[in-house]
Amino acid sequence: MWQGKILAAYHLKWQHADMVAIRKSNEEGHDRKFLVVVDDTPECGRAIVYASKRAARTGGVVLLLFVIAPGNFQHWLGVEDIMRQEARDNADTILAKAAERVRAAARTEPELVVREGHQSDEIIDLIEEDADIAILVLAAGTSKEGPGPLVSSIAGKSAGTFPIPTTIVPGNLDDDALDALA
Repeated sequence: MWQGKILAAYHLKWQHADMVAIRKSNEEGHDRKFLVVVDDTPECGRAIVYASKRAARTGGVVLLLFVIAPGNFQHWLGVEDIMRQEARDNADTILAKAAERVRAAARTEPELVVREGHQSDEIIDLIEEDADIAILVLAAGTSKEGPGPLVSSIAGKSAGTFPIPTTIVPGNLDDDALDALA
């Protein structure tokens, strides 16, 4: 009898493995979160401004994520600790500037998250952990090389299975155009 319950539970989990987790952002006591992946590219600022304006208009929150790429921290222990701390300090500096941008654009206080790992994995993990994240906001690059690796990755192979909607902001829009769209 217990084996049947285990098999039924396993089947249920398997059956729903590819489904999107229910977002809680529309439930009472929850805020809709606009996730922005922060880096030091110029187009990142466009995503921050759009997400900030949109969050302010809809009563949402901007969540800024900085992912520290997994480094080759296999040096002596003291060197590894220094390298990790330098990477964390850099992430904190970039996030502080991004947070100021959110405050300036929409006078709202963002949430800040720093993670270490592969960017795409950390984005998915954060979305799975925080059911209030409702929209990922990215900005497309304006160079000849294309929209950028993260935009290409999300819009490409994972678009059909990505767990939440994604807004891709054109990287060449100014603040007034973003304000009108948000």
